[in-house]
Amino acid sequence: MMSRLFLVALLAVLGVVSSFAPVANTASVVAPAAASSTSLAVSVKIEVGEGESIEQALRRFKREVNKSGHLMELRHRRYFENSQQKKKRKVNEARMRIRMERMQRRRMNRQMA
Repeated sequence: MMSRLFLVALLAVLGVVSSFAPVANTASVVAPAAASSTSLAVSVKIEVGEGESIEQALRRFKREVNKSGHLMELRHRRYFENSQQKKKRKVNEARMRIRMERMQRRRMNRQMA
């Protein structure tokens, strides 16, 4: 019980969570969507187990937020980006993604050989 309260206090201090709804033996942590011009409909949830440490839960929460891609989208929306700039950024991101996939394939092929 004490660890749940500490987790809520820690996440509230970090400004990540404003709502907390305990469930039977687990706690549900939700990142709410802020109401502004750069807001996104974000609903990232993790289940905090009874014996799970706060560091592990926070690490899993951060990983889920990063996987959802909402932070990158908010960074792009911070400043106005016209359609040409957006198109250039998307092309560069695709180029980088293809390059990283190619590098990963080469690494896997080297390991297999």
